[in-house]
Amino acid sequence: MTSRPNTPPSDTPDTSHTHTELPKRPVWQPIRGPFERWPYLTDLLLAILALLLTLLMWSRTGDALALQSLWDVTAFQCGFIGCFALLWRRTHPWQVHAVVLAAMLILELGLPADGIVALAFSLYALGRHEANTRASFIGVIAAIVFVAIDQNTLVQPTAGGTVTVMLVWALWYIGRRLRFRGEYLRLLEERADYLERERNAEAERAVTAERTRIAREMHDVVAHQVSLMTVQAGAARAISRNNPEAASEALAAVETAGRQAMAEMRDLLGVLRPASDAAVLTPQPSLDDLTALIEKVRLVVPKVEYDRQGDLESVPTSVSLAAYRIIQESLTNVVKHVGSKASVYVSVKVENDCLFIRVCDDGHSTAEPSGDTKFGDGPSTGHGIAGMRERAELLGGHLHADVLAQGGFEVVAQLPTATGRR
Repeated sequence: MTSRPNTPPSDTPDTSHTHTELPKRPVWQPIRGPFERWPYLTDLLLAILALLLTLLMWSRTGDALALQSLWDVTAFQCGFIGCFALLWRRTHPWQVHAVVLAAMLILELGLPADGIVALAFSLYALGRHEANTRASFIGVIAAIVFVAIDQNTLVQPTAGGTVTVMLVWALWYIGRRLRFRGEYLRLLEERADYLERERNAEAERAVTAERTRIAREMHDVVAHQVSLMTVQAGAARAISRNNPEAASEALAAVETAGRQAMAEMRDLLGVLRPASDAAVLTPQPSLDDLTALIEKVRLVVPKVEYDRQGDLESVPTSVSLAAYRIIQESLTNVVKHVGSKASVYVSVKVENDCLFIRVCDDGHSTAEPSGDTKFGDGPSTGHGIAGMRERAELLGGHLHADVLAQGGFEVVAQLPTATGRR
C-alpha cells in the first residue's frame, strides 16, 4: 500500500518572533589607566624616573640634594642597565629582577655608590607579572636576603633596616595580590561568558523544539480534518443529484469538520501570541476523545471497530495526547489511501505500565491508491509515520508500521505510562 507525502502545510506560522532576545549580561569592565593603555610608554617613563631617582639618591649630601659628579663610569652603567631593564618587566619579570639584583650586587661589592631605585619596580613586577610561582618566590627571597645583609639587619637589627626588609616583601606581595585578583576576575568573566553561551544555546534549543512541536501538531490537525472533508465533499458531489438529502448531511459533516479544524488551529496558534486575562484555554485531546474521533471517521469509513482495555484514566496527559495523535494520523492515512470500503480495527490497551496501540486495515479500496510514495518503514518523503514514530520515541516508546502479508497496513505502538506520569 502506498501513500502520498504527509508534508506539513506550507503556511505553517513562523514562530521566530516567539524567541525573545535575552537581556545582555552586565559585565564589569575595569577602568583602564595609563599603565594598561600605553604599557611601553609607561615602562619607558618608569625606567627614566628610576634612573633620575637613583642619580638623585647617589648625589645626596647631608640634607641637600645636589647632582654630584659620577664617581665611576661603571657605577653609572650599572644604574643605567638596572633601570632600563624595566622595559621588559612585563614579559620577562624574573629576568629583569635578576638583572637589577646583579647591578646592585656589583655596586655593593666594589663601587662607591648605593643601590638603585629600580629594585622597587622590579619587585612589584615580579609579583604582578611572573606566572611561575616558584621563580617569583625565589626572587623575592633573594631580594630580602640581599637587603637584610646590606642593612646589617641580621647582626644588628634597626628600625630602618626592619622597615626596609618589610617594604621589600610588601612591594612583592602587593603585585602578587593584584595578579591573583586579575586572574580571579578573568576566570569569573570566562565563567560568565560560558554561562551566557549556554543560556543562549538552551534558548535556541527550546525555540527549535517548540517549532517542531507546533509543526507536528499543525500537521496532525490539518491532515486529519482536511482528509475527512475531502472524502465527504467528494461523496456529496457524487450523490448530490440522486440523493440530495444525503449530500446535505455530508456537506454538514464537512462544515463541522472544518469548524473543528479551525478551532484546533486557533488553540494551537494561541501559544504564539500574548495571552490575555479573558483567554480560555481548551484542553488538548486525550484518550477520552477517541470515541468522538471514531464516530467522525465512521461517517466516511463505516466499518471501524474500536476496542479499549485497561484503566485508560490513569494514563498520563502527555502519553494520552501522543496516543490520540498517533491514532488520528493512522486513521487519516486509512481515509486518504484506502477509502470508504475498508475495514479498520483500532485497539487501545493498558497493561504492565505500558499503553499498547494497534491500528490496522484490510487494504480493500474502491480506487487504485497513489503509488508515488511508499507508505511504510522504508524511505518516504512523507512525515506522517516519521511524526508518529518521533512522538513515541520522545516518550521512551517505539512504533512500527508496515504492510501486512494478507493485505492492508498496520501501525503498532508501545508507550510507557510509568515514566510519563505528571
